[in-house]
Amino acid sequence: MSIDIEIVLDDRPGELARIGEALGNAGINIGGLAGFAFEGRGVVHVLVDDGEAAASALKSNGLTVGGQNEALVMELPTDAVDRPGELGRMARTVADAGINFTAVYLATKNRAVAVTSDNEKALAALA
Repeated sequence: MSIDIEIVLDDRPGELARIGEALGNAGINIGGLAGFAFEGRGVVHVLVDDGEAAASALKSNGLTVGGQNEALVMELPTDAVDRPGELGRMARTVADAGINFTAVYLATKNRAVAVTSDNEKALAALA
């Protein structure tokens, strides 16, 4: 099972390095990552296999873990990669099923990551 970890930080030089170092030193691979800064704060989402170990490594390095959620990780169909409108189509399908996205980003190995209000229902809608 893949876990999405949300990390809340100050928007200053070196914070992303702290995340990479904390996880790397703990032997935890980052399978995907998205990060944004807004009004002096940063929010980074990382995809990992072991959420508890990742959260522990981050916290022990003084980083704030905002939460962790089971992530819906999907291999992108080869015929859908780089096709205009694909994101809209998939997002509309999930929205029409009454499901909310709380995070969405791309990951390594041509995968998409989503954290939703109901991952099972989202996956069924996209099937």
